[in-house]
Amino acid sequence: MTVTVRPETADDEAAVAHVHAAAFGDDLVPRLVDRLRERPAPLAPQGFVAVVDGEIAGHVMNTASWLDAPRALVDVLVLSPLGVLPRHQRRGLGTLLVATAIEAADQAGAPLLFLEGDPAYYRERGFQPGEPSASASRACASRTPRSRS
Repeated sequence: MTVTVRPETADDEAAVAHVHAAAFGDDLVPRLVDRLRERPAPLAPQGFVAVVDGEIAGHVMNTASWLDAPRALVDVLVLSPLGVLPRHQRRGLGTLLVATAIEAADQAGAPLLFLEGDPAYYRERGFQPGEPSASASRACASRTPRSRS
């Protein structure tokens, strides 16, 4: 099995939609990806695909958001969505895509990378669980970038 991860291109859009539809079982996430690509934002979306033996088998995106800090809104990134074709799950593709997204966020200078997802899965990949909130329906987590010298 030959695996590579690379930035997504416009030519990948149909395959990326297929990945998320298969991974999540509906067209909700593929539509979300389209909206995230189109949304004006201070930081451009960063999408990456995992290619297995020539087939796009996974996808992850970092998209812009804001943190409402005490003195100002802060530009941050959100890792979402992450999807892998079911037949390729539990083979390390998700971990590889998350590592790529983290590295891209670090290179972009994002002060924080947030996500919404399974705390156990993401804790092993460098994220810290957020505080529970009465308004949050799912667990959130964040990761601060590596220190730069």
